[in-house]
Amino acid sequence: MSREQELLIKWRSLSEEKQEKVLDFIEFLSLKNTANKTPLGERLQQIRTRIVASGKHLLDEDEIEKELASRRGGLQAREE
Repeated sequence: MSREQELLIKWRSLSEEKQEKVLDFIEFLSLKNTANKTPLGERLQQIRTRIVASGKHLLDEDEIEKELASRRGGLQAREE
């Protein structure tokens, strides 16, 4: 059985709601793939790959917010 056939069999067994979630995920993957094909996206991916390979810690969302706040003189982004 091909991957396509396997996917179709599994797809048909899902509820309509779950099929929508699968489509959303596929769209996400498609956009992610497209974003990395721009020159800037490719360059950013190369930089990230070098950072990860060096063993340096990547910042999480909270650490990024703290870094931005410190560079902006301690101002915090407002919650909406």
